[in-house]
Amino acid sequence: MQVHKTKLDGVVVLEPRVFEDQRGYFFESWSAQRYAEHGVPASFVQDNISRSRRGTLRGLHLQSPPAGQGKLVFVLEGEVFDVAVDVRVGSPTFGQWVGQTLSAGNRRQLYVPPGFAHGFCVVSDEALFAYKCTAYYAPAAELSVLWNDPEIGIAWPIASPVLSGRDAAGTPLRDVPRDRLPRIAQE
Repeated sequence: MQVHKTKLDGVVVLEPRVFEDQRGYFFESWSAQRYAEHGVPASFVQDNISRSRRGTLRGLHLQSPPAGQGKLVFVLEGEVFDVAVDVRVGSPTFGQWVGQTLSAGNRRQLYVPPGFAHGFCVVSDEALFAYKCTAYYAPAAELSVLWNDPEIGIAWPIASPVLSGRDAAGTPLRDVPRDRLPRIAQE
């Protein structure tokens, strides 16, 4: 497996080793031991699957502490542009983002640790998207940061996405109460 660090501490791109032949392919999508060796020490408690059409944008979502969720995300069918935003109060990269194309073809995974908002948009006709989560869904803790917050400045590859009401009404990061956001661990 190849692991690529991003400019956001803890957010990593993982490329599992794929075994292909005339029958198709096989790869290990999760191994607690192997992933821990590569900086993903998470214990996952919930798996989610979503299917979305071209132009759908889901995000930017997170759960406030102590219900913060880490996510290992990947695409089973189609292609998405996936984004993580550092929303940890006190982080030197607060408000910065990284984006990664994830597809059934490239089989890349993105690990988004607790403390980061997450979102993706579908750039293929449809996409089947998988999330492994480190904490259970906690509706009272969920936050939605505005997907097109100009201060974050995400370069989404679509101009007019299909949004849920919740995502269309997301809060600009500067207006999210700081006591609802995660804090960077002090050393």
